[in-house]
Amino acid sequence: MIKFETLRWKNFLSTGDYYNEINFLDSSTNLIVGENGAGKSTMLDALSFALFGKAHRKITKNQLVNTINNKGCVTEVTFSVNAVQYRVVRGIKPAKFEIWKDGSMINQNSHAREYQDILEKNVFQMSHKSFHQIVVLGSSSFVPFMQLNSTSRRDVIEDLLDINIFSKMNMLLKEKTSLLKGELENNTHSIEVVKTKINAQKKYIRDLTAINTQQRKDKESDISELQTEIGELNAVNSTLSETVNTLLPTITESLNSIRANKSKLDEYYAQFKTQVKSVVKEAKFFDDNEHCPTCDQDIAEDLRKSKKEAATSKAKELKSAMDKAEEQQKQYQTEITTLEEQMSSCLADQNTLNNNNQTISRLQRSVGKIQQDLQDMTESHGDMGQANTDLTTLDSELHERTDEKFVLNEKASYNRIASELLRDTGIKTKIIRQYVPVINELTNKYLQILDFFVHFELDDSFSETIRSRYRDTFSYDSFSEGEKQRIDLSLLFTWRQIAKMKNSVSTNLLILDETFDSSLDGEGVDNLMKIIDTLKEDTNVFVISHKTELEDAHFERKLTFIKDKNFSRMREST
Repeated sequence: MIKFETLRWKNFLSTGDYYNEINFLDSSTNLIVGENGAGKSTMLDALSFALFGKAHRKITKNQLVNTINNKGCVTEVTFSVNAVQYRVVRGIKPAKFEIWKDGSMINQNSHAREYQDILEKNVFQMSHKSFHQIVVLGSSSFVPFMQLNSTSRRDVIEDLLDINIFSKMNMLLKEKTSLLKGELENNTHSIEVVKTKINAQKKYIRDLTAINTQQRKDKESDISELQTEIGELNAVNSTLSETVNTLLPTITESLNSIRANKSKLDEYYAQFKTQVKSVVKEAKFFDDNEHCPTCDQDIAEDLRKSKKEAATSKAKELKSAMDKAEEQQKQYQTEITTLEEQMSSCLADQNTLNNNNQTISRLQRSVGKIQQDLQDMTESHGDMGQANTDLTTLDSELHERTDEKFVLNEKASYNRIASELLRDTGIKTKIIRQYVPVINELTNKYLQILDFFVHFELDDSFSETIRSRYRDTFSYDSFSEGEKQRIDLSLLFTWRQIAKMKNSVSTNLLILDETFDSSLDGEGVDNLMKIIDTLKEDTNVFVISHKTELEDAHFERKLTFIKDKNFSRMREST
């Protein structure tokens, strides 16, 4: 329950630079009187401004500052909520907004709007609209429940039944649902991204496997071809080597021997040739000369003949030897030529053998390089291993994202269920339906007390049906102002009774602003006072009125507002 204790204000509207103060708890029934413009309703505006930052009447914030002093506008209200003491101070020029709890000011780090939310939602637990429906009934700027739209009617009743928490929960749920929707969208996007990465990684692994396999096949094929070529060359070399190693020494030895023999034979042949020349020269000398050219003596014919014969015979012998030598020379030369040809062939084979060995060495190096490449490919399987590790990591991430999506979908499912429960047609409507008969019963009770015999009924959508005793149906707007006021008063007292039952926005304070001055007749005033008398135990009633006839024993205290040098002042009497 909210128990209002004190209210004071200065430099507020017509009030000057001094505090007008009201103790709400001093008496149960209070009459506030004064001439027009004396400041009777200022108390209501000051209370509304202190609590909600705006006046009860349609007055702008700047207009609330006293126009003479034009500064130092301050309102201050104290109240308790379940034995916790609060004090709210709000001012203009300079601006001030303080909320005190049990003597300590609540943190002001938050924005002014958030600070007001703390006051309304966490402390006061009543909106400005509900405040007017439960605490205040007045003719000035007051919008009765029956003139509110369905949404505003719902807000009032939700405050009364303390079920606006479900609306707050629904708002929070909507925020969570919106955030959850974003998380689900991000999750879905993440899953698609991971799936795309997995597909790309799998393709990369397939391509890498295909490339490695083909490269390995190509390299193994190259090795096979090279080894085949090496084998063929080794086979050729085997034959060539046998030939070269066997024949070349023999040919070389034979060739050297024959060349040596031929060289000796050539020497003999030269000697034979020289001897032949000498013999021929001697024979020719004895043939040409009959006497000695030197001593001019005659050479005996026998001598000449014998010499000529001896020379001729010797020449024949030498010629024969030369012919044999020449024949042997030819034979040697033929053998040498043959051997040289064989030598040349062997040397060609040797050169081929050497070239083949060089080629084999080169091919073996190529084989070794390719084999190393294959070894490197095997050892670089880490690339494939890393690719598979990356794929495993992506699979794990996909599982995590999928599990996360499952959890998010579960939350979304729970939120949908909660949303169904928290929407206006859910739990709140079920609670409201339980109280609608009570609301209707109380309203009709107060209508009877006020001598207005109609049957009033609200449905769970807060639309009214009003029937006469003859079951004729009427609308609220079809009634006179006095009849409307009886309906408004009945609803006001109903709301307060419901608030007391729920202990939600129940309060000790009731302000009736010029209610007695409007459309109520004398009987209506008496009936209203009967209702007020029933509230004395736990309610502090303040009646703002022009009617002097109310200044009788109906009220325990009277507060009179007067104008003193253009400023409003309050005087108290009992």
